[in-house]
Amino acid sequence: MSARDRWIDLDGAVNARDLGGLPTADGGTTRRGRVLRADNLQGLTVPDIRQLVGDYGLKNVIDLRSDAEVRLEGPGPLTRVPSVTIHHLSLFSEGGRHTDVAADTPAPGEDDAQVDIDKVLPWQTRAEHPSGQDRSISHYLGYLADRADSIVAALRVMTRTDGASLVHCAAGKDRTGVVCALALEVVGVTREAIVADYVLTGERLEGVLARLRASDTYAADLDSRPADSHHPHAAIMEKFLVRLDEEHGGPLAWLAAHAWTGDDTDALKARLLG
Repeated sequence: MSARDRWIDLDGAVNARDLGGLPTADGGTTRRGRVLRADNLQGLTVPDIRQLVGDYGLKNVIDLRSDAEVRLEGPGPLTRVPSVTIHHLSLFSEGGRHTDVAADTPAPGEDDAQVDIDKVLPWQTRAEHPSGQDRSISHYLGYLADRADSIVAALRVMTRTDGASLVHCAAGKDRTGVVCALALEVVGVTREAIVADYVLTGERLEGVLARLRASDTYAADLDSRPADSHHPHAAIMEKFLVRLDEEHGGPLAWLAAHAWTGDDTDALKARLLG
């Protein structure tokens, strides 16, 4: 399956694609229609839902957004589909009002209904942060440090056999990218293919940011930043995976240290490869 064939064309989401067709180190490929990834699903239309539920057999949605994002965006259309289960698994330490504990208390004059865009969408090249790529990697490692429970739970949802699973966040790049990379590592997809899948979001980046700018939740901060500063550079995912190798013995070893088992690995392989 080519990268072009993996895209899922929807009216209400622009960064949706299938994790099928990716090569494994032993010469196999991942199965189509088992695990999907996407950006925010708030704008899905009735035909979109019909395609996801009817054509892909969607049963489980893994929502990686923070509590604040979910509250501000309101219930999405898939919450009204009885056959679909929403698993809200934030990758931030939730402090109550905002996206993390550090942002729990608003600064003087700050709108209590804002989210921390720097954590939701970690910017990679800003003048005051010349090491922008390292900054994004730090955010990615922060997901692991803060919410190992959510990551393991997300991967376990992917093992379910009742239908397809779809993992998403706001842009479908950072939080979704990390969870998908770990899932693909578990089943033996090559590092080159994992990085290429991460980079693929760049083809839809303009559309992703246009959709986020249309939402009051994200618009104000996004308007002040250039679109190309959010580009998914290959080096970011490469360095993130190397850091996992160096500091934790690799993704599988990190997962094993957080209650992931051999049975879990077998189940995910059976789902994505079997």
